[in-house]
Amino acid sequence: MQENLYSQIPTKYNPKEIEEKTYQFWLDGKYFEANNESDKEPFTIVIPPPNVTANLHIGHALNNTLQDILIRWKRMQGYDALWLPGTDHAGIATQNRVENMLSQEGKSRYDVGREAFLEKTWEWKNKYGDIIINQLKKMGCSCDWSRERFTMDEGCSKAVREVFVRLYEKGLLYRGNYIVNWCPRCETTLSDIEVEHEDKQGSLTHIRYPVEDGSGFITVATTRPETMLGDVAVAVHPEDDRYKHLIGKNLILPLVDRKIPVIADEYVDKEFGSGAVKITPAHDPNDFEIGVRHKLTPITVMDEQGKMNHHAGKFSGLDRYDARKQVIAELKSLDLLDKVEDHNHAVGHCYRCSTVIEPYLSDQWFVKMQPLAEPAIDVVKNGDVRFVPERFTKIYLHWMENTRDWCVSRQLWWGHRIPAWYCQDCGEVIVSKETPTTCPKCSSFKLNQDEDVLDTWFSSALWPFSTLGWPDQTEDLKKYYPTDVLITGYDIIYFWVARMIFSGLEFMEQKPFSDVVITGLVRDAEGRKMSKSLGNGVDPLEVIENYGADAMRFMLATGTAPGNDQRFHWDKVESARNFANKMWNASRFVMMNLGDLTYEQVSLEGPLSTSDQWILHRLNETVEDFNRLLGKYEFGEAGRVLYDFIWSDYCDWYIELAKLTLNGEDVAAKHTTKSVLCYVLDQILKLLHPYMPYITEEIWQHIPHQGKALVVAPFPEFKQELVFKQGAEEMAILMDTIRNVRNIRAEMNVPFSRKITLLLKPNSASYLQVFETGKGYIQGLCNTESLTIRQDIEVPEKAMTAVTSGGQVFIPLEGLIDTSKEIARLEKEMEKLQFEVDRLQKKLGNEQFVAKAPAHVLEQEKEKEQDYKMKLQTVEERIAELKKQ
Repeated sequence: MQENLYSQIPTKYNPKEIEEKTYQFWLDGKYFEANNESDKEPFTIVIPPPNVTANLHIGHALNNTLQDILIRWKRMQGYDALWLPGTDHAGIATQNRVENMLSQEGKSRYDVGREAFLEKTWEWKNKYGDIIINQLKKMGCSCDWSRERFTMDEGCSKAVREVFVRLYEKGLLYRGNYIVNWCPRCETTLSDIEVEHEDKQGSLTHIRYPVEDGSGFITVATTRPETMLGDVAVAVHPEDDRYKHLIGKNLILPLVDRKIPVIADEYVDKEFGSGAVKITPAHDPNDFEIGVRHKLTPITVMDEQGKMNHHAGKFSGLDRYDARKQVIAELKSLDLLDKVEDHNHAVGHCYRCSTVIEPYLSDQWFVKMQPLAEPAIDVVKNGDVRFVPERFTKIYLHWMENTRDWCVSRQLWWGHRIPAWYCQDCGEVIVSKETPTTCPKCSSFKLNQDEDVLDTWFSSALWPFSTLGWPDQTEDLKKYYPTDVLITGYDIIYFWVARMIFSGLEFMEQKPFSDVVITGLVRDAEGRKMSKSLGNGVDPLEVIENYGADAMRFMLATGTAPGNDQRFHWDKVESARNFANKMWNASRFVMMNLGDLTYEQVSLEGPLSTSDQWILHRLNETVEDFNRLLGKYEFGEAGRVLYDFIWSDYCDWYIELAKLTLNGEDVAAKHTTKSVLCYVLDQILKLLHPYMPYITEEIWQHIPHQGKALVVAPFPEFKQELVFKQGAEEMAILMDTIRNVRNIRAEMNVPFSRKITLLLKPNSASYLQVFETGKGYIQGLCNTESLTIRQDIEVPEKAMTAVTSGGQVFIPLEGLIDTSKEIARLEKEMEKLQFEVDRLQKKLGNEQFVAKAPAHVLEQEKEKEQDYKMKLQTVEERIAELKKQ
């Protein structure tokens, strides 16, 4: 790129021609790279690491656009801005991809073995893992790629081991036999927050358990009758009079003929159902707790694949659902089935593969959450960490205050292998940062490392400091931690945000960030969540291909409000592209009129016209509003303030006003106008750059400017010397007058090419002065043949009139239009509009149409009806006014 080539800018804006070369220009200049040796104040964002398995979806596009807006803004404000990128190894998802690849060869991971499987997984990661990074670059994300990280790179792996060992040595990490969420398909545990609950129509099976002495039955109800094979007791409330006489007695477990006791426990709700609950400690978390209290021995009747095991007797080998059917059938044949009724209930599913999870008793590693949760709760309650919008604070606190111990082990091969070794000779457990060679207790060499890996979120929880070099005390860690802001979706407040907070407090003794900005979802045009099953997803790369990255970014950023969902509309993307085209064409006009003006010759020192003062004042207001709004993370509002200023004030008004001066004879005034045009355009490009980086950099390189790149140019600030309150107020009066005259022209169907006679009656002497000073603007933008400005003006009998901010305007009708012809034209238009109103009212009054039409179609038809009604009313009012003349 070169400077001062503004005469050579192409006539049309083509994103494809500028985006790739511009991004390479930024990379070559190393403009995205932070400098830990600089004296600049740091501003840091760590990217929520996307999965290496993922492709960019429209939600990623929104989230990363907002991060990029902030980092570009802060970089231009003079901060040492670091946006640290990276990807997550995504344990379950990545392993599934590689296993599926192997299955196409007729192999499983067990056929190739752990070492070969991991080699293949690394090959897969190296081949496909950069796809999403390249997509982020396509979007214009200004990450510091020299610092890119991966959750399983050497540094992050070192941090993971350090944390595991420290937690273990502090007594905050332990191994135990507990109920976990188990996915039979992925054959691994899941944490509570990795289970997605969906309401499903199931059934409630009521089973009669015979009392051992033959005195009757106790009826219990269950949604999973196959688990009854692992029952070890039936519990009743100690104060339930129906069952007091049975407490301590035995029941005969149907189908198994095993004796199980009736126990008393206050957990049981005696008002719910039969008041009796089957206790299956190996397959239900609540039953597990009851089993611990009553010292009951759990019986596991299912294996890791969801099939019944040898403890299930004759049902051994059956899939859990097949076993369910056979259990019910056999209970019925033995007359022990009381009833089966429909039952709607929440069923947990694996968040990765959607398989129904099983509560399952298993030996796993757990992190004790209460000691870690307490400071993480305090830091949010005292405001050190702030959620935006604030309502998400309650969601965070509710989860943290009710959290259970975190199961961190996963039965996978891809991931951080648990740094624990077991001595085969003495049973000693060795947890170590380094791989041990002998047992410290018995000196045996027979050591086996734990087969499991850590939950993916275990390494992600360390992301804000592991990526900066921890546990080593690096210069990056010293300067850039804690980070400043995290931008993420509300769906991972539990998964990730909370874990980063307590990890940062525990290991860095500092919060990981100050602000957590929560984004909503990007839904389709009908408000539905985007999904593969609905086929309503939007590929950001397709948007970029058709409209350019800037248009997509601007549409997403201006369509958002913190924490709220937004709808994706293609017409909004098109509007954003039109805005880009407007910017391009306005910039070309400015360039073509600058002549040989250089940056050094741009001056605001000369006499400024009213319009000059107004646009500089409005620019100043826009700068102040933009910086204030962006500082509050009001991305949508900040973008809309900027849009209104650029489109309306600069392009539609000031450029038109400037043409009057540029076409005039005053050389000094021309130079001032060129300077103002150039200065304001320069400031606009800087303001807009965080939202639309490509087009702004391209235009900026073609106008007189200072510096090598817009991406690191100083960001606009409010300037007291650009406050022109009086000039702005006077221009507002003139603009209101011009606007009213143009509206009358449009209403009367008078083309702009036809000159008019205009009479202007000021409300006072001061307004008279304003109108006299701005006479040239009124004449030029209203195309007047004559303009009379007087307080004692004689009002013609036949004239269109309007009240403006500073007086009244009158446009004589004589000779301007044929009133009778205009009335006839309007009456024909009125008939057409009345027809449309009647048609739509009949359609909306049709009960069958209203019942069958989709909601969005119905809404569109109602909007059409209101639009036609408003147009009809306007035409009727015009006719009435003309008939009075």
